Amino acid sequence: MIPSGNILFCGVGGQGILLASEITAFALLECGLDAKKSEVHGMAQRGGSVVAHLRYGKKVYSPLIDPGQADFLVAFETMEAVRYLPFLHKGSKVIVNTHQIAPPAVATGKMVYPTDLLTQLTNRNIAVYPLDGFSIAKAVGEIRTANLVLVGALSTFLPVSEDVFLEVLKKRIPRKLDENIAAFKDGRKITA
Repeated sequence: MIPSGNILFCGVGGQGILLASEITAFALLECGLDAKKSEVHGMAQRGGSVVAHLRYGKKVYSPLIDPGQADFLVAFETMEAVRYLPFLHKGSKVIVNTHQIAPPAVATGKMVYPTDLLTQLTNRNIAVYPLDGFSIAKAVGEIRTANLVLVGALSTFLPVSEDVFLEVLKKRIPRKLDENIAAFKDGRKITA
């Protein structure tokens, strides 16, 4: 049986969500699977919500994931993970960066950032894999590799070998390749 699945990437503008979804899509394509991707930028340049849908399988006709159909949620920010809970089902896996980015209402003091977001996720009877992508990225020497930490964590659940992902990284990441590969490998350790 040919594997298939639905992956929802979410976060805020500037976190590398689109690159993460692109790398994942190319890795799936390299393995002979069909993969379709769609993204919503919104107010991405101003720190607004960004989401990318990625579906893969023998043949995919639409990239959009219906509510209740995401097998994986890769959340680059904790509040964004909770925002997309309606897309999950009981067997979903959530990889969530524990780094918090205050939305404008919180940054201006009009609202308070919720403190129980991880609890809201884990109380849903879904598999949750929290990680501090920014600390891991900083440790490898390049803070902008946090997105690859999350891709690395996701990669352990996909029907794609580590070597295929590494080849895609070599083709798609022109600068700081060593740091990006290190971040990817450190992410794999979290869910392996």
